[in-house]
Amino acid sequence: MQAVVYVGDNLKRLRTLNALTQEELATKAGLTPAAVARIERNEAEPRPSTLRKLAGALSVTPAEIVGE
Repeated sequence: MQAVVYVGDNLKRLRTLNALTQEELATKAGLTPAAVARIERNEAEPRPSTLRKLAGALSVTPAEIVGE
């Protein structure tokens, strides 16, 4: 059985490691601050395209955000 992965927890950790606010990350990724906030609160599951944008903005792989 696979453990539940909360993408938002990983995203928030990576964002804070990069010393970015939600607004700064959203701007870098081409997303709205509300979208970033919803993902971080685990209220929204990011689409693969959104994951790629976030990963690019954080200079990580999408797998690192997903926690694989």
